[in-house]
Amino acid sequence: MDNDIKIKDILLKFVEYKFYIYRKKYIILLFSLFCSAIGLIYVFFSEDTYNAELTFVVEADNGIPSSSALSGFANQFGIDFGSVEGSTFSNNNILQLLKSRVVVENALFQSAKVNGKDDLLIEHYININDLRDEWSDNKILNEFSFVNNNKSRLNDSITNVVWSQIIEEDLVIDLLDVDATIIKLSYNCVDEDFAIKFVNALIKEMSKMYVQNRTARANNTLSFLQNRADSVERELAIAEQNYALVKDVNRRIIKASGRLKEIQLLRNVEVLQAMYTEIIKNLEISKVTLLNQIPIINIIDTPKAPILKTQKSKKTTALICFILGFFLSIIYFVFRKFLKDIFSDK
Repeated sequence: MDNDIKIKDILLKFVEYKFYIYRKKYIILLFSLFCSAIGLIYVFFSEDTYNAELTFVVEADNGIPSSSALSGFANQFGIDFGSVEGSTFSNNNILQLLKSRVVVENALFQSAKVNGKDDLLIEHYININDLRDEWSDNKILNEFSFVNNNKSRLNDSITNVVWSQIIEEDLVIDLLDVDATIIKLSYNCVDEDFAIKFVNALIKEMSKMYVQNRTARANNTLSFLQNRADSVERELAIAEQNYALVKDVNRRIIKASGRLKEIQLLRNVEVLQAMYTEIIKNLEISKVTLLNQIPIINIIDTPKAPILKTQKSKKTTALICFILGFFLSIIYFVFRKFLKDIFSDK
């Protein structure tokens, strides 16, 4: 019986709220139209954006080929020529690398001609987005230039603001498909020329960092072998010269005991010659290894003018704002009546 009464009370309340909302229908309609008008005004005054898209794929060997001779020689010095494939630059990490501050900052500090004017990309960004107008009250910020202040604290602060705006609002990086290895880099900007130049600069900086990190170990090994080859070559030249001098002095000596120094120097020359030959062979192998290790970044599509222009739909915006205003007004009146009923019961 109590349950029936409760259900009945709920139904009565529902009908009561329904009629209450119906009585407010003109206010709800006016508010919805007002929201729709605000949406249209926003679309009318907002700037259209250009979407610059670049797709690429990274190709890298899963391991580094190595010969037994090179491995044996390298192991003597604690150098590992085995596979160096790791997860440092997997596709997922490349997505984050493209958004990292160091890559974006290096791209922004590249010089480029945008709309016929040569300047740093970060200066173009500030001018295009009217940031100096926002800094008009601050004389230091308004007169600041990155050309002459690239090491200052203010430089770092402004760069951090620009980097945050780019990665949070305009830069989208994702895989084209879950199972695919093709990566899409997309950047939105109100200036078409800047969007194209910035995307190209960004992929260039990412490629440079990627290659440097992937080939760091091989470059270190190559540098070590080159230094060792130069050192042994100098020692061999000195040993050969000393051997030739002693041999000239010992030309008239017949006894073997008198030629002992000559024999020792000859042995030293032969040992150094063998070492030098082996090092040179390993040096050439390490050069081939480095070439095999350098990853290839294949750019599939690059943005070219004219690029896709993103325009906000007036009809869609007006409809969304109308629906939003409709539901907000209903929620307002329901909540208002709910509070009114509570206080009236007291």
